[in-house]
Amino acid sequence: MHPDTHLVIQLQSLDKRIGALDKEIAALPKHIATLEKTLEAHLRRLEADRAALSANQKDRKKLEGDIQMHEQKISKLKDQMLGAKTNEQYRAFQHEIEYLEREIRTAEDRILELMSESEPLDVNVRKAEGALKEEKQTVAGEQKLARERTAEDQAQLAQLRGERSELAAKLPPATLSSYNRIRKKWNGIVIAEAVEGRCSACQIVLRPQYVQDLKRGEELMTCEVCGRFLFYNPPTNFEDIAHAG
Repeated sequence: MHPDTHLVIQLQSLDKRIGALDKEIAALPKHIATLEKTLEAHLRRLEADRAALSANQKDRKKLEGDIQMHEQKISKLKDQMLGAKTNEQYRAFQHEIEYLEREIRTAEDRILELMSESEPLDVNVRKAEGALKEEKQTVAGEQKLARERTAEDQAQLAQLRGERSELAAKLPPATLSSYNRIRKKWNGIVIAEAVEGRCSACQIVLRPQYVQDLKRGEELMTCEVCGRFLFYNPPTNFEDIAHAG
């Protein structure tokens, strides 16, 4: 096996680990943003329910005030009826009282409707407040974990990049240039094993002479079809191991 083969394999392994860390670091803020967006939506829904409940209570208070005002008017009108001098004046007071009493009944009916509407709103608000409190704690915990994980990942990433620089410096410039080109073309899969006369990456059968040259390991070779670096790892012969023992 050509000596640069091990360097290429190690470099590919480092690049995979670096790529995985890069993805994780990029994914963490997106994950937190999704949680925060959901939290914000729940908060808006809670605010809408609170506003509806507040409007309900305001309407009930106004109607209760109207009823009180109508009752006061009725009381005054009844006092005035006692001083009515003609039947027309008496009937006029009576009609006004009847109108106010109808207004009171209408207001009371509406208050009952509002009370019925307020019950589910009140339940929703209480439930949402409890759930929102727990959700805020969860999001805060996730944010803390994300910050800690990002710091760990960045520290590990810096170390791996340092190792990569040292490793890349050991490869000949032409080999490193080929490595980077192949890595870009094949999404990180730069080197593959030749198994049973085939490239294990593209599964194309290799020429017999090519396989022989690859086995000699005198140079770092690439697959004639997919262009990836290839290496040959001879199988272990257990009989030879037994004889050697």
